[in-house]
Amino acid sequence: MYDHYSIQQATALQVELSKQLKFQPVEKITTIGGADISFNKNSSTMYAGIVILSYPEMVLKSYALATYETNFPYEPGFLGFKEVSALLKVWDLIPDKPDVVVLDVNGILHPRRMGVASHFCILSNQPTIGCAKKILYGDNHLPANYKYATAEITSSSDLLGFALRTKEKCKPVYVSAGHLTTQAQSLEIMKNCIGNYRIPEPTRIAHETVNAFRLGKLKIGYHEVNQPLTLF
Repeated sequence: MYDHYSIQQATALQVELSKQLKFQPVEKITTIGGADISFNKNSSTMYAGIVILSYPEMVLKSYALATYETNFPYEPGFLGFKEVSALLKVWDLIPDKPDVVVLDVNGILHPRRMGVASHFCILSNQPTIGCAKKILYGDNHLPANYKYATAEITSSSDLLGFALRTKEKCKPVYVSAGHLTTQAQSLEIMKNCIGNYRIPEPTRIAHETVNAFRLGKLKIGYHEVNQPLTLF
């Protein structure tokens, strides 16, 4: 979908897409999606997965898996041009969409306010949240060393997201609204998704699922879960 884009064209598209961003609370959330991508180094194949969990119980209900071929290079700040097409392909497999989707990437915590979560949301018209493991952009102050502690991430006084401590003595994750939700709601939702790990449950389970898919342990398509999923 984007393989023919130059970095200059990709930059221009990000600027245009950012003009469509809207921030409003999701009225009711009973299901939440977690999305992630896995790939082998130097391979053009993207392994994409979206898991759907009950909210706030965090019980896995279903998942969808798909592959997508792309040769768009990895460039910091332009990951959406490598991953969004794969995410849209797997999104189309899901018959009953979750109320909100969390992606293991950034939302508006991005130089042009167009991280992968925002890029995906604009094209899918779906409320999204970015919950990244690394900070991409913005002035950050580390949160205090206790669970649920937060610190604002800003740029030129604009609030771009939050650093959220999910465990003591552990690096924070970086939460930002993608589109069709708000910064405050995004933070509240992610706090409700914290389990026993540093990574919140939707993206943690999505990560395990797509890695199992890449290794041939799970099959392509949409699957409902009627019993605990054994990934390893």
